[in-house]
Amino acid sequence: MKFLVKLGGTLLDAPESRDRLAREIHALAKQGHAVTVVHGGGKQMTRYLAERKVESRFVNGLRVTTPEVVDAILKVFAGTVNHELVGSFIRAGAKAVGLSGIDACLVEAVLMDPALGAVGKPVRANTGILDVLTSAGYMPVVACVAGDAEGRVYNVNADQMAVACASGWHVSTLLFLTDVDGVRGAEGSILPSLTPAQAAGLIQAGVATGGMQAKLNAASSALNNGVEQILIVPGALPEVIQRICAGEPIGTRMTQAEKTGA
Repeated sequence: MKFLVKLGGTLLDAPESRDRLAREIHALAKQGHAVTVVHGGGKQMTRYLAERKVESRFVNGLRVTTPEVVDAILKVFAGTVNHELVGSFIRAGAKAVGLSGIDACLVEAVLMDPALGAVGKPVRANTGILDVLTSAGYMPVVACVAGDAEGRVYNVNADQMAVACASGWHVSTLLFLTDVDGVRGAEGSILPSLTPAQAAGLIQAGVATGGMQAKLNAASSALNNGVEQILIVPGALPEVIQRICAGEPIGTRMTQAEKTGA
């Protein structure tokens, strides 16, 4: 089976967290599954820019990307964050390979909105490189930077990047390891299951906003593109991947339709 794991938030901050998750994801690959990892790094990016006295501006949750910020995303996302994560996988025993969406035109994007600067909307994933690497026993670790046929560089939302790769690579499971316990309903409790229609209802009702709204939109898009299931689970929970694979109900499972029967 093919799994795509998306990492982000504070999970990437501490070496201990990165190393634990690398061990758990590598264990999944050792079971014979093909695994690709997509990561963000927005918190690290904000710190990097602040240290250089560059203001971080956001519109609808997307970072306005000036030429100065483009330079930073290459240094931070495709540089420091990517290679620190690759290092964690190497320590775990995985044959990890750091990539971005620019490499081999893995993810092609177009300009989303001129007002946002170089923020890209993924339009195509050329995932042959993922098959080449995983079939030879390597684990691709992909930074959320995309390109186009003209060699332009785009800053891409990490959830959208994960969906583009998962859809193009035809994965069975897209796993979002997040800073939250799952998707919460109107009463505040974690919803064990969710469909795209129900997710749209949470957004319309103002229950899911900000980052969760973006994640649910991305997840619904992945399901519409043929991904079988999306799991939104707390990455801080030890052995979370193994517990999910063992059938333990953790976080929120999204599918096209609700399960029926006993």
